[in-house]
Amino acid sequence: MIQSASPKILVTGATGSVGMELCKALSGRGVHFKAMVRAISKAGDLAKLPGAELVQGDFDDAGSLSNALQGIERSFLLTNSSEQAEEQQLRFVEAARQAGVLHIVKLSQWAASADSPVRFLRYHAAVEEEIRESGLRFTFLRPNLFMQGLLGFRDTIRNQGVFFGAVGDARISLIDVRDIAAVAAAALTDPAQEDKIYNLTGPEALSHNDIAEKLSAAVGSPIMFVNLDSRSLEKMLLEVGFPQWQAEGLVEDYAHYQRGEADEVASGVADATGNLPRSFDQFAKDYADYFKA
Repeated sequence: MIQSASPKILVTGATGSVGMELCKALSGRGVHFKAMVRAISKAGDLAKLPGAELVQGDFDDAGSLSNALQGIERSFLLTNSSEQAEEQQLRFVEAARQAGVLHIVKLSQWAASADSPVRFLRYHAAVEEEIRESGLRFTFLRPNLFMQGLLGFRDTIRNQGVFFGAVGDARISLIDVRDIAAVAAAALTDPAQEDKIYNLTGPEALSHNDIAEKLSAAVGSPIMFVNLDSRSLEKMLLEVGFPQWQAEGLVEDYAHYQRGEADEVASGVADATGNLPRSFDQFAKDYADYFKA
């Protein structure tokens, strides 16, 4: 049964892949929560979830953040990985502190570190440190590469039977975003999850050629991985509309993978939820129709 009390949980990034799955998970638990969106009129799917209350908010507008955070005790922090992400997340942390929020669950990234050569990992580390220094309780979720990231190649897979990357034969312990959401839901509803850091991976490390083979089996037609050099990858990302800063960051990300820095299998999903993470085979089976020609 959905709680009748005023919601004490705020989910940001609620219309994205992780945020939407988190909202579904909270709704399924009977938890009443607020979902922060930039335009309420465009968030109809969220509004249909039992227990969801939509609130308008913009990471670039401190006043709207303060309004969204009124009465909130626990919040999930997620923004796009844009050039403004660090500034936006720091603004949110300060607004949360001023609003009396007790606990922030932050979606960070695998291997977040202040001295990383990857800009995404540096900004996540900077925000983690600010949350620590704010005095707020925290839970940091550090997932590896998302399995659902392959959906960005859906058109080339459906039309050409290929997807791309600059990763060589390196293995990566990819994770399903549904498992990230399950950990986030646990962290937002269980005080025992406070002040913890969870490294989140799937149950195995796979090369992109392994991924192509498994996806081919699920879809029922051949799918190939095409390895690119870093310059070609950046050019392709720019051509499909990625901003320069983000394209360069993704190239840095792939170099991080290619160095073998993302092949560890971690126990974070099981530690937080008591359940094993989904395999890539399960992901491929569940999403096969998305990739069929």
